[in-house]
Amino acid sequence: MYNGFYTAASGMLMQQRTLNAIANNLVNQDTPGYKAERVISTTFEQEMLTRLEKGNTARIGAGSPIRILSEVASDYEAGIIVESDSPFDIAISGEGFFCIQGQDNIYYTRNGSFSADEEGYLVLEGIGRVLGQNGPIYVGGSEFTISPDGTVTLPNQFATDSMLIFIPEQYILLQKEANGLYTYTAEGGVPGGAYFPLPEGTMLLQYAVEKSNVEFNRELSLLMEAQRNFQACSQILKGLDQINQKAATQIASL
Repeated sequence: MYNGFYTAASGMLMQQRTLNAIANNLVNQDTPGYKAERVISTTFEQEMLTRLEKGNTARIGAGSPIRILSEVASDYEAGIIVESDSPFDIAISGEGFFCIQGQDNIYYTRNGSFSADEEGYLVLEGIGRVLGQNGPIYVGGSEFTISPDGTVTLPNQFATDSMLIFIPEQYILLQKEANGLYTYTAEGGVPGGAYFPLPEGTMLLQYAVEKSNVEFNRELSLLMEAQRNFQACSQILKGLDQINQKAATQIASL
C-alpha cells in the first residue's frame, strides 16, 4: 500500500517541476537568446522484479516505483534571428556566447540586445559590459559597426577591438542564471572553456537579434500533458487514501 503512495507522490512532484519549467519557458518566450528548459528524471533504487507462481520463482527484470529529478537541462538549439532597427542589436549566427563582465562574475549569453552606458561602453543592460579581446568594448555612441568577423569599427574607420565569443568545453558545466545568462566553471573549480575572437563557422550580424528558442505551441502541448499527468497522479493518490481509510475502518471492524 505504501509503495503506491510513494509512486503517486513522486509522480506529482515530477509533474510539478515540469510545470514550473514550462511556465518559466513561456514567461521568457520574448527574452532574446533565451534557451528553453527541459526536466530530466531518473529512477530511485532499482528493485528486482520476481514472478511467484505455484511455488516457483523467476526473475523477470528490474524496475523502480519512484522517479526523481535528475536535472533541469537547457536546450541550446539556436533561436530565429530577426532584423532590428538598432545598431546595438547583435546576433550570433553559429556557435558561441557573448561574454559579459558582471559585478561578481563573467556571464555568457546569446542575448545580443545591447546598449551603450554613460561612458560609451557596450553593455547588456542591468548585467555589465560586453567583453572584447582587449577588455570591455568601447563604441562611443551609435555610429559604430560590427563586421561579420566580430571586428568593432568606430566612425573614424579605426578598428578598436574584436568581440570575444566563448564556446564551453562541456555544455553540461554551464550553470543557468536568471534572464538567459550562464556561468561556467570547469572541473576542479577553475574557470575554463574556449575563448575565440570568432569561432570558425560563426559570424556576427549587426541590426539583428536572436529570439528565444521557445515554441509556444509545443510548450502549450507539454503544459497540457503535464497537467493531465499531475491530475492522474493526484487521483491515484486520493484513491489509495480512500482504500487505506476503508482498510482501517470497515475491514478492521470485521
